[in-house]
Amino acid sequence: MNPFSAKNTYTGIGLAILAAFIWSGNFIVARAVNKEIPPISLNFYRWLVASIIIFPIAYKKFKAEWNVVKQSGQYLFWISLTGIALFNTFVYIGAHYTSAINLALIGTTSSPIMSVIFARLFLKEKIGWMKGTGMILCITGVLFLLCKGNFHNLLSFHFSTGDLWMLVAAFCFAVYNTLVKKKPAGISPINFLFVIFSFGTLMVLPFFIYEWNQSTRDVVWNSSLVFSILYLGLGASVICFFIWNIAIGKLGAGRTALFGNLIPVFSSIGAVFFLNETFTWVHIISMIIVFAGILLANLRH
Repeated sequence: MNPFSAKNTYTGIGLAILAAFIWSGNFIVARAVNKEIPPISLNFYRWLVASIIIFPIAYKKFKAEWNVVKQSGQYLFWISLTGIALFNTFVYIGAHYTSAINLALIGTTSSPIMSVIFARLFLKEKIGWMKGTGMILCITGVLFLLCKGNFHNLLSFHFSTGDLWMLVAAFCFAVYNTLVKKKPAGISPINFLFVIFSFGTLMVLPFFIYEWNQSTRDVVWNSSLVFSILYLGLGASVICFFIWNIAIGKLGAGRTALFGNLIPVFSSIGAVFFLNETFTWVHIISMIIVFAGILLANLRH
């Protein structure tokens, strides 16, 4: 085994796990503040904060790479739309109708499966038997959680309004995850994030204004909400997207996407502590199956 390749793999795995851990808080926050702020407003403030934080770091790169950014306008439009403007807006809308555990579970398990398929179709990434088997194990673990430990429950299972919003969100993130692999070489990682954060914020702006005008309730500003938006803007945006994109570069889009299955695991634990949602033996078994699937999918073969 090539030592450099092995180091890249371990670094990519570590970064993907860290991103999944921080990202898991996104679903907990979405559920926790859904009565304090409307969904589009939450998404707008999140990316506005992220854009402001990253601006002084990325400004010089942005000026130097402006010509490449202009030439890549169509690509940047689609990746900003799917990964920034739509994905989290749909997550925050879904948070009004379903639990934090369901948000993480449905969104982050269907998205990796879609990502692996997209990576195979559009990026020609191979799906070996280990990755395929690992993917099946991940799906099994999530279905086990979804049906509460009894697969017969799947026969009568139906998606709620919030679950359907999460499925659409998952599709959007799968498209983003695939497009990241095609990032123009002339755009540096930090400038790439600044551009898509800013572009995504501008896309959300007209809908934010519309929601603000139509809303029958004011935003309940308090220290908890401010901290939540800062967490989303810095941790779940600037830090997470940066290390996730590095992981994709080291592991590939399809392989990295499988680590998204860790998000419902971390979210479930967080939801128990912060939202008093129920955590049972079903969650433990589901986690074990998902971990096994991720491990198998990332073994070198």
